Amino acid sequence: MTPPPNGADHGLPRVVRDTLPLALDVAVQVAALNGVCIRPIEVRRFDTCTGRTEPFDLPCATTNEAKCPPCAQRNKQLRKAQCREGWHLDVEPVTEPHPATDDQKWLIEFRADVQARRDAAERDGQDTTDWDEAIAGIDAEINAAGMRGNLTGRTTARRSRSTRRRQDTPDLPRRARCNTTLGRTFTAPDGTVFRPSLFVTLTLPSYGKIRPGQGVPVDPAAYDYARAARDALHFSKLVDRFVQNLRRVAGYDVQYFATVEPQKRFAPHLHMAIRGTLPRTEIKAIAAATYHQVWWPPVDDVKFEGEHLPVWTERAEPYPDGQAGDYLDPVTGELLPTWDQALDHLDADDQAEPLHVIRFGAQVDVQGLLAGSTDAHRRIGYLTKYLTKSLGDTLDLDQDDNEAAPTRAVINQARRDHATRLIEALRYEPCSPTCANWLRYGIQPKGAKAGMVPGRCRGKAHKPEHLGYAGRRVLVSRKWSNKALRDHKADRRAWVLDMLGLPDNVETDPHRYIWRPVTAKDPTRTPLPVRLLRGVANRQRTRARLDELRARAEGRPLPDLSATSALGVAA
Repeated sequence: MTPPPNGADHGLPRVVRDTLPLALDVAVQVAALNGVCIRPIEVRRFDTCTGRTEPFDLPCATTNEAKCPPCAQRNKQLRKAQCREGWHLDVEPVTEPHPATDDQKWLIEFRADVQARRDAAERDGQDTTDWDEAIAGIDAEINAAGMRGNLTGRTTARRSRSTRRRQDTPDLPRRARCNTTLGRTFTAPDGTVFRPSLFVTLTLPSYGKIRPGQGVPVDPAAYDYARAARDALHFSKLVDRFVQNLRRVAGYDVQYFATVEPQKRFAPHLHMAIRGTLPRTEIKAIAAATYHQVWWPPVDDVKFEGEHLPVWTERAEPYPDGQAGDYLDPVTGELLPTWDQALDHLDADDQAEPLHVIRFGAQVDVQGLLAGSTDAHRRIGYLTKYLTKSLGDTLDLDQDDNEAAPTRAVINQARRDHATRLIEALRYEPCSPTCANWLRYGIQPKGAKAGMVPGRCRGKAHKPEHLGYAGRRVLVSRKWSNKALRDHKADRRAWVLDMLGLPDNVETDPHRYIWRPVTAKDPTRTPLPVRLLRGVANRQRTRARLDELRARAEGRPLPDLSATSALGVAA
């Protein structure tokens, strides 16, 4: 008897049928168990040499920030390898650029000639539109030829304020600068040379008394949610300042691998692996002397809220900044000051104070570690522990927490209430110069556009799963392992291909293939279940072949591949 098209046996009672798992849900679970992306992105690759078009399934991690669990786990393993390879380097990483090719030199000479002709036309009062378009095309060719940066330089003036240190911040010592990224070595009496490194943990200050082990405030009314929200918004800038101060004091180009994770109270804190060592007292002094001032217009006076909001009006002619319109006061009809005008007013006020000053808390943990030690391996796992989760995934206590189920349920509800209050404090807090919340305080956001409403900013910081932190979760210095993440991916790929005995057919011509995404409206798009099954089959085939190779290398009996062979997935 042929089963019904939807796979359900309609001879069963409805109550029984509703308890049967969905085939797609099972396919997703199987894909996740096999480490296959559960949200693959279908693309087609067109070969300009042969004219053939091939389908490919790219993992969601290649384009989306919110990765599925298998992709997040794979990214975590890559980050572990990156951290391990760079932490205790004993040789300087090679970062010298490749020498310029003849084609690259010719492009620069051609660019110089066109620039000279454009400048001559401008001096003669001629129209330079055509020359500017030609220069833009040549600049694109320069980047396509394998050169970084541009030849135009900065086109807008940089806004800066006084760099004098605050009176309430201690001065830091400075060592003579050494052109190295490696830390000091120490020689034991027996001649053994040690090159230790550091593991540093930095936290934010207290905003109110917290219940131990729960992360919820004892008195929510006394908890400073406004300060907690602003500290989370600007935490990434504070980390940048710490690295700057660290390098000034250390005297060498300190390299680091750091991750930002949430504490139980939902405040971000930093775990940082540092190559080389400094005295613990100096690390703590650097943390105490590090601060970041947010020089933004004040937000104490709420001018527009509720139904009384600014009105958008189109400009007769777009200004040079490209903004198509302006926001007006709905009562007076006056234009709201633009972002640049608000900053100009702030710069002209000698008595102005920064909107916010963020500092680290007094709790600073510094540990010295040796390469290859058990503690170093454990700290690498600790650095990458939460990379498979978003900041908001830690709202509830884990099942292995030392709490009874009823008590844990009460604590989890209190934690969710705590997170709700923090998110509400973030709702009207400006997260960036382009944030729609500036309209609430009578200022047009940078690059304002129609439809902006205070309290509805789509910025990353305002999303509940990020809890105010909009920066990167992993921070890696440029000379850490002398490899980018794609290089570590290439290493893993090369290892698998070598184990399988397959050639590494990497195309060196970047212009040979044209990649086109397959849209949801494409009638030839492969259904998601089929793509999942295709990924599972490929993963099973690869694993079966690897198991066979391991068995041969160890002299064990070969695994039984009959089942997978019958499905057409054996090697």
